[in-house]
Amino acid sequence: MPSPRRPAAKTTKSTIPQISWRAPQPAPVVLVSGPEEVCAERATAGIRDYLRAEDPSLEVTDIRADDYAPGTLLAVSSPSLFGEPRLVRVSGVEKCSDAFLAEAIRYLEAPQDGATIVLRHTGASVRGKKLLDTLRSGVGGGIEIACPAVKRDSDRFDFAAGEFQAAKRRIAPPALRALVSAFSDDLTELAAACQQLISDVDGDITEQIVTRYYGGRVETTAFAVADTAIAGRYGDALITLRHALASGADPVPMVAAIASKLRTMARVAGSREPSGALAARIGMKDWQVDRARRDLAGWTESSLGVAIQAAARADAEVKGASRDAVFAVERLVTVVATRAPYGA
Repeated sequence: MPSPRRPAAKTTKSTIPQISWRAPQPAPVVLVSGPEEVCAERATAGIRDYLRAEDPSLEVTDIRADDYAPGTLLAVSSPSLFGEPRLVRVSGVEKCSDAFLAEAIRYLEAPQDGATIVLRHTGASVRGKKLLDTLRSGVGGGIEIACPAVKRDSDRFDFAAGEFQAAKRRIAPPALRALVSAFSDDLTELAAACQQLISDVDGDITEQIVTRYYGGRVETTAFAVADTAIAGRYGDALITLRHALASGADPVPMVAAIASKLRTMARVAGSREPSGALAARIGMKDWQVDRARRDLAGWTESSLGVAIQAAARADAEVKGASRDAVFAVERLVTVVATRAPYGA
C-alpha cells in the first residue's frame, strides 16, 4: 500500500518590504533569499557600503548559522562601549543549527539598536523556515531582498542590461546580445565582463568593442554555432563548430542552443501579432520575437520540422545514446544549415 503523501509545507505570505538587490538598504534584519550568489553578494556589499558611508566606524562581523556557538548573535550585535554601528552577516541559514534558529527567532522580538543583521538563505532547503516565516510576518522590522536564479536567456539579457543601466552607460543591442551569448553559461563571468567594459571603455559600447574584448569567446560560443547554422551558412557553421570543439566546448550545450532557437522559431512561426503582444503572450522579450522572425527567413514548415526532429535525436545522442557525440552534433549542424534531412 503506497504511503500517504505529506502535505506541502505552507509558506507565510510576506508582509515585509521587498527590495531590489540593485538598490539594497539597511534594516534591523535583512533577509537575502534565493540561489543567485552574484546578486546576493551585490546586495550584501551594497548594504555594507550604505552603512559605511553613514558611519566609517562600522563594525562588520561574519558568522555561520551552521557552525554556531550559542550566544554569538547577541554578543556581536550588542552595542559596544563607543556605540559604533554593527553589521552582522550570517551565512548558511538554509542549514542552520538548532541553537542559531532558536536565538535568531528570539532576536527578532527585540532587535538591537544600531545593528543590522543580514541573513543569507539560498533556498536550498526548508531548514530555517520558521525563522523566515516569522521575519516575513513582520516581526523584527525586516526587509527581504530576493535573488532568484538567473537561468533563461531573457533573464541573463535583463541582468546584463541592468549592469549598464546602473552605471548609466549605453550599450548597443547587438553588443549586449553578443556579450550575453559569450557568457551564457556563467553569470559570474557575465557580471565581471560587464564591469570590465564599464570600467575600461569610454563612451558607448558597440558590438565591435565586445568583439575586441571577447571575440574568441564569442566565436566559440554555442549560440554562435546555432546562429550560423540556422542562417544556412553551412561552411561557416562547421568551421565555428570545429573551432568551438577544439577549444574544449561540450557538445551538449551546442545541441541545447540549436534546439532552443529552433523551438523559439516554431513558437513564432505563422503568427502575425505585433512583436510586443506576441512576446507578452508566450513569455518572451520583444527582441527575441524579432530575432526569431528574422531567423525564419528561408525556412518552411517542413524544413523546420525536420530540424526539430534532428535536434531531438542529437540531444539524446550527446547525452549518452551514441558513442560519438561529436558526430551527432556535426550531423545536426548539417541538417540545420542545409535545411534538409541528413544525406539528402
